[in-house]
Amino acid sequence: MFEIGVTAGLALYCIFVFYRCSFRVEEGHLAVLVAFGKAETQGGRRKLRTYGPGIHWKKPWERAVVVSTKEQTLDLNREEGGGTAMADDGTILRLESFVRYVPVQRELYELLFGLERPLEHITGLFTCLLRNEIANFRGREPRADTADKSLATRFDFASQAGSYALIRRERRLLNERIESFCRHKIDDRYGVRFNAVDLADILPPDELADALNAVIQAHSESDARLHRVEAECQQRILAAERGVSIAAARSRAIETEIRELASFLDDLDAKGVLSAYVARRRAEVTSESRTLFLKEGAKA
Repeated sequence: MFEIGVTAGLALYCIFVFYRCSFRVEEGHLAVLVAFGKAETQGGRRKLRTYGPGIHWKKPWERAVVVSTKEQTLDLNREEGGGTAMADDGTILRLESFVRYVPVQRELYELLFGLERPLEHITGLFTCLLRNEIANFRGREPRADTADKSLATRFDFASQAGSYALIRRERRLLNERIESFCRHKIDDRYGVRFNAVDLADILPPDELADALNAVIQAHSESDARLHRVEAECQQRILAAERGVSIAAARSRAIETEIRELASFLDDLDAKGVLSAYVARRRAEVTSESRTLFLKEGAKA
């Protein structure tokens, strides 16, 4: 019985030692060992020794800090007021933005030990950066040779809706400027590489949204009515042109008929039988009438 207890105790001790002296790293992660508050380094004070995926051994008093090396997304709207920004014309815009970043292996010291709360620091940094870019955003000047002059009388959303419409139209340019700033100014100093700042959505104030919707709806209704009136006018013009062509064809037919009749009467007159033809036609007409009115002194 004693031997069984000793064996069980040794087994539990071995399991405990294995648990305390080993650690596992998953795929897509790196681990750093820390002993009594000091990280294990190699080749320099800020050059951490990292451990890749698999099972590794450590001393019982050492602690493994695991960091994901996958691309991660940070919601910039978590900070209080982080979802709003003032544009160049004073419009308060509501933003839904995210930061995509990847930890850099050679700069893990800055990410793990250089900042007290790295995620909060990055969130605040990019919130300020995004607000600054939006507040000073001007966009590109429109090219005169590419302007659509056919839309001159229509509602120009980009110019009449203010900075909100400009930012929505030039969102790609805004992203490019933020990415360029991150690449040249921030670089890897925070232990991460910033891939992009994604503006998922840009929403205007409720009053501006209602006003824009009303303006766009009014212009849509006016355009619809204008097209409908143009169609009706075009239809009337086509009908009038068709009527004119029909009247012209009818007048030509009457003219031809009169000319033929005149030629026929000239032929009868030349043969000396015009008076007999006229008398015969008069007799035919009077014979078919119920009442005959004769002018005083006229012959029947």
